[in-house]
Amino acid sequence: MALLKPRFKRSPLKAPDDFRNALGDWFSGEGKDYPWRRTSDPYAVLVSEMMLQQTRVAHVLGKGYFTRFLEAFPDVKSLAAADDSRLLKAWEGLGYYRRARMLRATAAAVLNDHGGIFPDDEAALLALPGIGPYTAAALLSFAFGKPSALVDGNVHRLLSRLMDDAAPIDTSATRKRHTDWAHDLCDPENPRRHHYAMMELGQTICRPGVPRCELCPVAKFCEATEPQNLPVKKKRAAITEISEHAIWLHDAEGRVLLHRETGSRRNGLWKLPLRSQQECAVSPLIFSDAYTITRYKVLLNVHTGAGHQPGEGDEWISREELAAIPMAAPFRRAILRLLADL
Repeated sequence: MALLKPRFKRSPLKAPDDFRNALGDWFSGEGKDYPWRRTSDPYAVLVSEMMLQQTRVAHVLGKGYFTRFLEAFPDVKSLAAADDSRLLKAWEGLGYYRRARMLRATAAAVLNDHGGIFPDDEAALLALPGIGPYTAAALLSFAFGKPSALVDGNVHRLLSRLMDDAAPIDTSATRKRHTDWAHDLCDPENPRRHHYAMMELGQTICRPGVPRCELCPVAKFCEATEPQNLPVKKKRAAITEISEHAIWLHDAEGRVLLHRETGSRRNGLWKLPLRSQQECAVSPLIFSDAYTITRYKVLLNVHTGAGHQPGEGDEWISREELAAIPMAAPFRRAILRLLADL
């Protein structure tokens, strides 16, 4: 089926007011009601932006992460004082746990350096730990109503098609060009609505693959003749398949042997104790599950713990404690399944 794309008439850069009005009118009637769109509190905006980095909106919404996190830590003071266990438990299931610790560091800096009040200029925001150009732009527009250049993956795709830009979007030159375009297109009268509309348009209509051009409110500003072929990306690194081997040990009191991680990626999280494939060679396999992290596809194999002894960093954890301690989702799934089989 041929793509039904309305005829291009004028670049949005040459008619920015017309573009902004068409986009804003559409969003006012069609924009989704996400909880973080109901607030201009910079702390809540920051929490939502940190959560939505590398995590789909549907996942954040479906599990109620945003609301639950704010209930646990309602302001920068409570977050800055949070210990690792509470912090990681509140973040559990979102992955990329470094984001949670960086969020706490940002809260501490706002509390200690700015009296608990978020600065409202770009330079001061960028000086905070964990705040890069994208997050600073989000805070400027969504919290303070100031124009900014906000470009996420959806906006990169939208701009590539609007401008018929076939340069790879994952290069510094293209990112810089798109940032300049986003700045020039931003509605100075309503930057908050404008950026939400740009992202929403990319999510729902100018979506990956074949866009719904016949429904696009700004189709007449789009230069692309084959938008389904845009954006272009550099060749991705190949996915590497690896395996993990863990043991399942429980005692007569119902306690489970776990290990607390100390590495940079999941520091402070609990998991089943890992052993080498050779150590588990004679132990029956009782559970297997695959998960993906960055460019790795990991097969988690859990073996019976008979014949294995606790190692350094392993601890016995009661069933009552299991629900409260922070744990990466793959190991949580495995433990819940294995407990159900007891």
